Amino acid sequence: MKKIFVLAFFAIACSALAQQTYVPAAENLKARQEFADAKFGLFIHWGPFSIPGSGEWVMNERNITVKNYTRLMDFFNPIGFNAHDWVKMAKDAGMNYITLITRHHDGFSMWDTKYSDFNIMNTPYKKDIVKQIADECHKQGIKLFLYYSLLDWRRDDYSWTTGRTGQGTGRTVQGKWDDYIQFMKNQLTELLSNYGEIAGIWFDGHWDQTAPEGAADRSARIDWHYSEIYGLIHKLQPQCLIGNNHHLSPFPGEDFQMFEKDLPGENKSGLSYQQASDKLPVETCETINNSWGFNITDTTYKTHEQLLQYLVKASALGANFLLNIGPMPNGKIQVEFIERLQWIGNWLHVYGESIYKTTAGYQKPQSWGCLTQREGKIYIHLFSKNISSINLGDFPFKKIDKAYLLKNKTDVKTDLKNGTATITPANWDEAEPDQVIVLEVK
Repeated sequence: MKKIFVLAFFAIACSALAQQTYVPAAENLKARQEFADAKFGLFIHWGPFSIPGSGEWVMNERNITVKNYTRLMDFFNPIGFNAHDWVKMAKDAGMNYITLITRHHDGFSMWDTKYSDFNIMNTPYKKDIVKQIADECHKQGIKLFLYYSLLDWRRDDYSWTTGRTGQGTGRTVQGKWDDYIQFMKNQLTELLSNYGEIAGIWFDGHWDQTAPEGAADRSARIDWHYSEIYGLIHKLQPQCLIGNNHHLSPFPGEDFQMFEKDLPGENKSGLSYQQASDKLPVETCETINNSWGFNITDTTYKTHEQLLQYLVKASALGANFLLNIGPMPNGKIQVEFIERLQWIGNWLHVYGESIYKTTAGYQKPQSWGCLTQREGKIYIHLFSKNISSINLGDFPFKKIDKAYLLKNKTDVKTDLKNGTATITPANWDEAEPDQVIVLEVK
């Protein structure tokens, strides 16, 4: 027993050392910058969990047993799905990447996998969803990220006895954890070998094996073998970015950090106690209503203005915005989602310069709005319509050459004295939810 303990400790120590010594490849660093420049992406939560119309956590929330939940596979037949139209919708919305659910916590695989019978090929549909989306993303020039759940409410070899969720799905046997780790490696190898270039892997579910968010100690109850899993991903596709929605500071080996339903630095959802990274690209994800997966009773749709300001504030904090849709089980996307994406796309067609390839504003968002920047320019995003002037203290430039509305190049009055720039708004269009002023600076 002592020998086994020493060997186990040595293995864990080696695993930790491997992660700490991770050096990203040149193509990975390039991909990080491209990701940071992209600013806007589409999150897609879709699968058999869409059928009950009660969100993606329905298996856990209703304590549906594995046996009964499996029946959903027999009538998941999304004949209305059109990969071309989905990807085009994202492009038209001004989005530069898509993050697709490949396997959520219910364990259903949306691709032709050899390692689970609970997959799309065994439904009446019998077509590989991941392949169709991947092919269209490659054709239309959209980066593809793949969401993959570390958590499984179905498999016996997942460490469900130590998990926070999935206790009511009828499992009575605890299988071998090493078998589950190998299962994940096998599936990730498929995803990174059979679908062309993958921009990133978006992991979720780590939190199932920790104390709740906000606890003093949120160390994992089990060994996730991240050095092996992350190493495998970077070996198969060195440019592939790894993010993990663990609601903690980034782990060694990860290439970007995400926040769930929170802007970096905020914690309105109670999930984001971590600090935003100053070394890695950052992303925040949010829903259009209050549900990730299709929810037939959730009509709490955010307004155009709310969604736009979330995108702009994320950019002002140096973060990407990953906006979610939950398609219907027939493969169609509800009109409330489509209309909002089209509206944002129209706005970005005019104002995209102030979002794409920008960096965080030198000031944090204020009550009146926020700032984004690029070389030689500051973009003032003014949300408040009843403001006589804006004072930007500690102004980091010595001269303002020009100031004008981005929409129509109308001049805007400015004054720069003693390190404070004063901007006097005028000629506002009351219908605009964000008046964008450009300052050309030296």
